[in-house]
Amino acid sequence: MSPRYRNGANQAGTVIAIVADVMAFILGLWIVMYLLDANRANDLVRVVHNAANWLAGWSHDLFTFNEAWARVVAGYGLAAVVYLFIGHAIASRIHRH
Repeated sequence: MSPRYRNGANQAGTVIAIVADVMAFILGLWIVMYLLDANRANDLVRVVHNAANWLAGWSHDLFTFNEAWARVVAGYGLAAVVYLFIGHAIASRIHRH
């Protein structure tokens, strides 16, 4: 296998891991903003909330805890963990080949 090919695979794996990290960061940032009761009229908070809603569209109403903060932490947190796990698993697999 040529070193050039191997270096390209390493770069692709690194990009995938970084994308997964950014997605998890956005979700984690929304959880923190929610728990700290950030001003939802603020543009930055609105952008982070919209991005987190899009990223966790499949999981943000998955749990039905009585407390709203628990639903947010569980739903968005689950999405963050899944993105980290899958993203880094794919990156690791690409790095090996």
